[in-house]
Amino acid sequence: MRLSNLRTTGKATTLVIVVIAVIGMAAGVGAYSYFAKQADKKPKTATIKVTTLVGSKRPAFSLADVDGKQRRISDWDGKVMIVNFWATWCPPCRREIPAFIELQEKYENQGFTIVGVALDSKQAAVDYVDPMGINYPILVGDAEGIAISQEYGNKLGVLPYTVIVDRQGIIRHSLAREVHLDEAEKLITPLLSQN
Repeated sequence: MRLSNLRTTGKATTLVIVVIAVIGMAAGVGAYSYFAKQADKKPKTATIKVTTLVGSKRPAFSLADVDGKQRRISDWDGKVMIVNFWATWCPPCRREIPAFIELQEKYENQGFTIVGVALDSKQAAVDYVDPMGINYPILVGDAEGIAISQEYGNKLGVLPYTVIVDRQGIIRHSLAREVHLDEAEKLITPLLSQN
């Protein structure tokens, strides 16, 4: 059918609208398909690069704990250690604390400890630690804790940031994200069996 053979402009207008609609739908389907393929090429989770110190001796530092007692990281030499940088205002930090409590309870007698470094004021840390029943040492880092976390490889200031240290004080793993119980257990148990 040719447009010149149409008797009224109404039919011609309808045909033009139908043709435009079909072309528009085809373009829409093509665009959707293209962008869907592009989305599949992108990683599903964000990857945060940190300067890793894996294989290096853990940096020395000292901070006051929530009771005000000055503690050195070397106080826990000879233990497999998780050093966890966190803050009370950080949701993923708060979510991983129950797993840390469980790990501390389960492996403490095997030469394991968690040392939490709260990047908060002392009062904020105390107000959070007491009701949570945290059973491992919490040091209060505030601004100084940020610098310490950077010395441990957290150059971007990501929270939570966790480092796993073996009995010789060598950093074996660094994780710039929330840590789950089963994952942490898989990382620490081989280190517990080493002398």
